[in-house]
Amino acid sequence: MKKIFLIITISLFFTDIIACTSAIFTGKVTKDGRPLMWKNRDTGELNNRMQYFNGIKYSFIGLVNSPSKGGEVWSGSNEVGFCIMNTASYNIDIPEDRKFEKDKEGELMYNALSVCKNLKDFENFLDTLKRPMPVEANFGVIDADGGAAYYEVNSRTWVKRDANDSDLAPKGYLVVTNFSFTGREDEGLGYIRHSTAEMLINKAFNQGIKFTPDWIMNNLSRSFYNSQLGTDVLNSGILKYTNGWFIDQDFISRNSTSAVSIFQGVKKGENPQNTIFWSAIGYGPLSILLPLFIKGENELPSIVVSKDNSPSNCLICDLSLKVKERIFPIKRGSGPKYFRLSELYNSKNDGYSQLLQIKEKEILKESEPLILKLREEKLSKGEIIDFYKKISIIAEQGYKSILNN
Repeated sequence: MKKIFLIITISLFFTDIIACTSAIFTGKVTKDGRPLMWKNRDTGELNNRMQYFNGIKYSFIGLVNSPSKGGEVWSGSNEVGFCIMNTASYNIDIPEDRKFEKDKEGELMYNALSVCKNLKDFENFLDTLKRPMPVEANFGVIDADGGAAYYEVNSRTWVKRDANDSDLAPKGYLVVTNFSFTGREDEGLGYIRHSTAEMLINKAFNQGIKFTPDWIMNNLSRSFYNSQLGTDVLNSGILKYTNGWFIDQDFISRNSTSAVSIFQGVKKGENPQNTIFWSAIGYGPLSILLPLFIKGENELPSIVVSKDNSPSNCLICDLSLKVKERIFPIKRGSGPKYFRLSELYNSKNDGYSQLLQIKEKEILKESEPLILKLREEKLSKGEIIDFYKKISIIAEQGYKSILNN
């Protein structure tokens, strides 16, 4: 009971909104030897969708805010295997530049995807930008040449943190949230989430687990572990002392989570178009992980793109948000900080998250032979289109079966 009291006391503090959590895993710690890059996106704009773009040099797929008319993405991958995402940083800005324009990370990533092939291109790209740059962020990048790094970027300078540097990342991975390691000490946000992600990853690493996109989704984006408390509220038995409600504080996924992006790169020498963008739009425990093949070019699952070819929401986002309203139903006062954890998971295995994960496993099973053919350079665009139609139906059925009951 003391732990419950401590959890409630700590959880009364304000939850930061722009609170992304991310990690880069080099190929030496993944199951198939290919790099993985993960971002749990938190934002004030919960309406997200996927979009295909024809860039200046390279075409790319990006996660965008649904009202966007173009010119910005919040994570993406291009046709030559360059993948990028970001987390906002709150401790590296230059005080004298605060009067200048900021928050243009989405535009920077859009432009980088359009012209960059690898880390070196990205570094040259940063060097050519006009100062002061309108950003304050950590950018994660992987490429088809084996490159994997974070870049801590403010209005004037940037610092590279290389995931392949054995001194910096001795275990082969890096975790980043909403502070920069080269920034002002003890400022910024996301220290508890950073510790949580690191502890979960370290534990798995020490157990000999090799990382995969579905491991990341289930063990990070759907985690209810709090490293400050040392408690997993989902698996510790705490729920039996409550009425099923809990406080949304310092979990990796929270009310402000809009999407999960996981990039599965290629080994050096492989076809860059074999890169896979694993996308889960919505709140982590209520989203479904879908593989998007870069080789599919402008063909994307109908469920993840704008419904009418205009700046509007995609179907999977609409459905996910409707289910989420049942988890976060209170709008007045401090109500948005409380959620019905018992509706996500229960002993009958028919919680909303449990039901959606059944559909996700079905989609993952359907994807296995296609990924094998992709690696063997035998996957056609027609097969990708047929697969997208199938998984769109499976995902839609999952949400509608919940909403119709």
